[in-house]
Parts: sequence; C-alpha cells; structure tokens
Amino acid sequence: MADRLVVWAFHLGWVLVPRVPEPVARWAFRLIADLMWRRQGKSVRRLESNLARVTGKDAADPSVRDLSKAGLRSYFRYWMEALRLPVIGKERILAGMRVEGGDKIFSTIASGRGIVLALPHMGNWDLAGAWLIHNGHPFTTVMERLKPESLYERFVAFRESLGMEVLPLTAKGGGTAHAFGTLARRLREGRAICLPAERDLTEKGVEVDFFDGRTRMVAGPALLALQTGAPLHPATLWFDGDGWGLRIHDEVPVPAEGSRHEKITAMTQAMARAFQEGITEHPEDWHMLQRIWLDDLEPR
Repeated sequence: MADRLVVWAFHLGWVLVPRVPEPVARWAFRLIADLMWRRQGKSVRRLESNLARVTGKDAADPSVRDLSKAGLRSYFRYWMEALRLPVIGKERILAGMRVEGGDKIFSTIASGRGIVLALPHMGNWDLAGAWLIHNGHPFTTVMERLKPESLYERFVAFRESLGMEVLPLTAKGGGTAHAFGTLARRLREGRAICLPAERDLTEKGVEVDFFDGRTRMVAGPALLALQTGAPLHPATLWFDGDGWGLRIHDEVPVPAEGSRHEKITAMTQAMARAFQEGITEHPEDWHMLQRIWLDDLEPR
C-alpha cells in the first residue's frame, strides 16, 4: 500500500505540476518544505547534522537551523522544477543557466574525446543535464533502482524523454547491472557521461577525507577516466535567483606513479576536494538528507 501511494503521488505530480502556473507550484512546494522543516523529522535532523559538518558549527546552532530551512526549500525547488522540466522550455534553460567552465566540455568533445562529469546532489542536476542536451550533447548516466519497480521505470522514461541515456546501477532483482562497459564505450565514442558520485557507502567505495570526516565516494568516475583516457571533471551546481549555476571544475590529474588502486584513490580524493569547495560556497543547495560520513553510520 505504501509503495502504491508513492507511485500515485509521483504520477499526480507529473500530471498536475506542469499544468498549474509556476508561481502557484513554487508557493505550494515551498509551503510543503516549510511544514516539513517545522516538524523536524528524521530527514531534517540528518540534513542539519550534515550542514553542521559543512559549516563547522554545532547542529543546535540557530544559523544551522536557518540553513536547513533554506536547504529544504532548495530541495523541494528541485522537485518542483524536475516535474515541470518538460514545460520549462529550451530557451529559458539556455538563457537561465549560468555556467563557469562550460568550454571544458565543448572543447573536449570537439576534439573527439569523451568526458566524465562527476557531480554531487546539488542544485538541479536534471535541468543541468537538459542544458547539456540542448547544447547538442546527449549523455549517458546511471540511476539507482528505486522501489517499487514501476516508479523506477517512470523515472527512467522521464529522463530518457529529455534525451538522456539511463543505465541501471543494479540489475532487476539485485546483482551487478554491468553499466561500466557501456559507459566506457560511450567515452571511447567521444560522448559525455554524467555520474552522481559523492555517496557510496558500499565496500566498493573509495574512502576519502571530506570536510571533517571520512566517507566513501564512487570509484567509477576515476576508474573510467583511468581506463579510457577521458578527462574527469567534477561539476557543482546551485540555484542562482530564478536561474541556475553550474561550475565545471578543472580536470582531475592522473597521477604519474602508483598502483592502479593508488591512482584511483588519489583521483577520487581530488574529486572530493572539488565537491567540498562547491558545497562550501553553496551549502543550502546540497541535498544530502542521508548519512554520508562513516562515523555517522549505525554499526552493523
């Protein structure tokens, strides 16, 4: 029953939100965010704990509480815009996206090389993807398999309708989906791939320093860059007034020496530093409502 309610809620969102005036949708989603913030449930408390680490303050500090309110509004703005993406329009996306370092993408692809773009869960990553597609560069990404399966399939169909190629992170029923091989082929074809990368709490994740603690991040971006020769560029995103901000950071260098594992670890740590820089500049737009630091995890 719970799964059915979730599916119906998203279905209604996809149908209704694009049809109401944007100011009404914006007001409604901000109201929901504020109500959720006042309840201070588990997700809000986790967001505040994460933001306390980012700011170096105590989670009970009033400024952290204020920041979490802005963060929750940012998170619900993402959902409002994601549901309205089909009606936002190409012209508005291209005009409203303020990009730093976009030439790093275009010059790399123009040279015939693929590019690995790794990003944290910031701003509106779906809209940034639409911006890249509207600039003539469809890309491939991976997506965690949601439950129930019908919800996952609906999300995949939505993102594919925007021009993305979406690969499952895991196979149906569990196990490895073998997305890595397809991603490597796309890079060798001179295409872009975009990968969410700041949270991987499996044993396959690479342990890195992140703010004041240790966490595990996805090894895939560094491994793909190392194996295919495609450059790895971290990207950070934020909301900029009524528009959006996107920064393509400098290429993560491949170490000249060291074992394969050591190179991947060094590159992932460099990626983490770029994420940390972007999150420090725009903490309210980092949508991390889950545990991420290893010392926050519950013992098994």
